[in-house]
Amino acid sequence: MVRGDRHVDVFEEHRGVLLGAAYRVLGTVQDSEDAVQETWLRWTGVDLNEVRDPRSYLLKAVTRVALNIARTQHRRREEYPGPWLPEPVSTDAESEPGHIAEVADEVSLALLVVLESLTDLERAAFVLREAFGLPYSEVADALGRSEASVRQLAGRARGAVQARAPRQSADPDTHREVTRLFLAAAEGSVPLEEVVPVLAPDVVLTTDAGGRAKAALKPITGTAKVLRFIAGVLAKPENASLRWQTCEVNGIPAFLARGKHGIDSVSWLEVEDGVVTGIQVIRNPDKLGALRLP
Repeated sequence: MVRGDRHVDVFEEHRGVLLGAAYRVLGTVQDSEDAVQETWLRWTGVDLNEVRDPRSYLLKAVTRVALNIARTQHRRREEYPGPWLPEPVSTDAESEPGHIAEVADEVSLALLVVLESLTDLERAAFVLREAFGLPYSEVADALGRSEASVRQLAGRARGAVQARAPRQSADPDTHREVTRLFLAAAEGSVPLEEVVPVLAPDVVLTTDAGGRAKAALKPITGTAKVLRFIAGVLAKPENASLRWQTCEVNGIPAFLARGKHGIDSVSWLEVEDGVVTGIQVIRNPDKLGALRLP
């Protein structure tokens, strides 16, 4: 089928929005891009004269595709070794421009973690209603549910997000300062004990390696256990040659570990009321592809 200029123009106008919806539903870059590409292929066969609101039409279409992909994700995750974290995207000034960087700058990793705890339909309802403001009737049409059912889905999702969202996120300067302190401890330029005052007593460290690298298979909770784990990792001979540097992912400070074959890991902190409540580490190489070395 010939893809007319009008199809291309309308789709490209909304590509960033579609990628944003898919990324919120799926939490992975490649799956989100696949959802947008599948939506494009379907879009080429649409009679534009029958489309009253292209943005709404395309948002509903990409969400249906994303939900189909999410079902496949579930089957993969049933066999996924250890915790699963969303895929981060570089958003520093040096990052390659493009829709995914623009999307990631607006979508926090903390939100993606919370959304992952919802059911597929709750997540989709929240994204379409809360993130993109579609009327409940449009969301119901997208999900193939009644409007009353969609209101319940969105309400449950909204409540879960509000309950699990950071109580008071740190200001950007504090977040960067704490991140630099952790980077210095990883490099060995300051003792690891210096990070103790900024750790919440119930801090949780989560590592996602997907069975592709060494990592903890369960979240580690508590200052003493977290520090012991970090000290053990840093003391391993194979990690002595790692080079560390700060970066930005999804609009927040983070730090990369670089090995001889490229990026070894990326880590970021959840900071509330000036203390670190969560440490997230990704070592799965499949989830490091959207990162760029500063």
